[in-house]
Amino acid sequence: MKRFYAVLAFVVSGLVAVQAAMAVWAEAGLFLWISRDGGAIDQATLSSEWQPPFPEAAGFEIHGMNGMMVIPAVALVLVVVSLFAKVPRGIAWAVAVLLLVALQVTLGLLGHSASIAGLAHGINAVGLFTVSLLAGLRAWRAAALTAAPAESVPAVA
Repeated sequence: MKRFYAVLAFVVSGLVAVQAAMAVWAEAGLFLWISRDGGAIDQATLSSEWQPPFPEAAGFEIHGMNGMMVIPAVALVLVVVSLFAKVPRGIAWAVAVLLLVALQVTLGLLGHSASIAGLAHGINAVGLFTVSLLAGLRAWRAAALTAAPAESVPAVA
């Protein structure tokens, strides 16, 4: 169960990295579309019926779905698993991950109306990545320490 906890925490870190990659990929595609192809952003471009004229726009959608659904679900499962995994301070680390995810979602949504929230969204992403990575490393180490005594006992023939 400790290893499952660790894997879930590592998955959160990995998904945060995917978030960064998707955001930059989409922004780069948007910049190229504007600078190379003469694209323009106006209210019609931002409407729900807009068909993206550049393939990298998929990064915006992936960033949104991953951040609003996938990462919160994994963080919630991490908290549930932490109740059974018996990782030292594992519940506290899992709750910290979940709280940072909740803050991240809030900042991401606020970024649509206040650009300063976008700045905080990027900084909080680094914190979320770090905390989830540390939670995974602590759990992996706890699992290794739990398994070590059983493996070091010689077999009696």
